[in-house]
Amino acid sequence: MDTNLSILKLITDASLVVQVVIAILVISSLMSWTLILVKGGKLRQARRCTERFDEQFWSGISLNSLYDELGTKSKRRALERIFYDGFSEYKRIRSAEASNSFPLVDAVGRTMRVAISREVSNLEKNLAFLATVGSTAPYIGLFGTVWGIMNSFISIGAMQQATLSVVAPGIAEALIATAIGLFAAIPAVVAYNRFNDAIDRLDLSYENFKEEFLSLLERQVLIRKKG
Repeated sequence: MDTNLSILKLITDASLVVQVVIAILVISSLMSWTLILVKGGKLRQARRCTERFDEQFWSGISLNSLYDELGTKSKRRALERIFYDGFSEYKRIRSAEASNSFPLVDAVGRTMRVAISREVSNLEKNLAFLATVGSTAPYIGLFGTVWGIMNSFISIGAMQQATLSVVAPGIAEALIATAIGLFAAIPAVVAYNRFNDAIDRLDLSYENFKEEFLSLLERQVLIRKKG
């Protein structure tokens, strides 16, 4: 058996089952990294959009002006969408519910909760794939390793004399599967945990904004009633 222990040589010399396992892990790793880059960009965009809108909302601009400004946008994200949907509902039912602030505020709150749910669901999309890769890739790699070692021992058993130079390449090519499995799993697990934490923080920001906005609407309705 060739004692050249380069990674490429070990993979090309591995059995078909081990090569299939390695191919699955490499494809999973590439898909994971693609998702990590795309999802990371979306979360950064959502965070920047949230911070920018929150600053604009509390800058003293009138709600009607802010609503009209967002109405000109073809696509609204994060807090923009949550505010726009909520204020649209407020404007739609304001005249009918002017005599009672609480049904109006409740209706706006329900609309904003739906918008928050959609935003969070969009951010969480495909995260399950990272969790799946993180939890299964080591076991897939281990399967390839066990299969490769089993074949190596079968080959060794057929030999009259087994030396380290003969045994080492077979064991090494089997362990490559486990190494690639860990290489695929570790970034997926780290990214999944980081993304979940970032989404939880954004969700909390959305919920806090919703409560503050509803309190503001309720005060406006009560002031208009007294006036």
